[in-house]
Amino acid sequence: MLAQAAAQSTSALIPVAMGGLMVWVVYRRVRRNFGRQVIHTRKMATRVGIFAVVSCLLLTIGFASVALAEGALAGLIVGGALAMVGLKLTRFELGTDRTDSYIPNPWLGAALTALLVGRMVYRFAILGTAMHAGAAPAHGPAAGDSPLTMAVIGLTLGYYLAYYAGILIHHRRFKRQALAQAA
Repeated sequence: MLAQAAAQSTSALIPVAMGGLMVWVVYRRVRRNFGRQVIHTRKMATRVGIFAVVSCLLLTIGFASVALAEGALAGLIVGGALAMVGLKLTRFELGTDRTDSYIPNPWLGAALTALLVGRMVYRFAILGTAMHAGAAPAHGPAAGDSPLTMAVIGLTLGYYLAYYAGILIHHRRFKRQALAQAA
């Protein structure tokens, strides 16, 4: 009896912990969309690598469902194109103390984050309602079993993969131009 109550209280804490973790991740993501951001080339290159690996892993879902892979691929392509717009709207600044920075367009990143969070909340609400009712959800048992959800995830991954790679490329070009003008 006591063990069962402990198990129920522990299982009730898992959604609360996951919700708190998601809020923290979203906060960090949104914070990077506003104001001056210092360019750390190694960290940014690592992010590009991680996003590339995750994007490739996301496309392997095609082994289970072609529709999901198509949604993810469409999202990656549109996200990459949107990143080009984001790069055009980004301003670069060279610091005197080797702290080069960029100022991203706050609306693009915030809109992508809101779209991703909104879709995840919607999917988890559908999943939670179906699990509470004891029925299987309409699109399958997993929160990501929807081509639209995969497209939104792909959109976010494609945007940040291309955006960070573009920042690294543009930063290098911008720095070369500034050094050539100073000489």
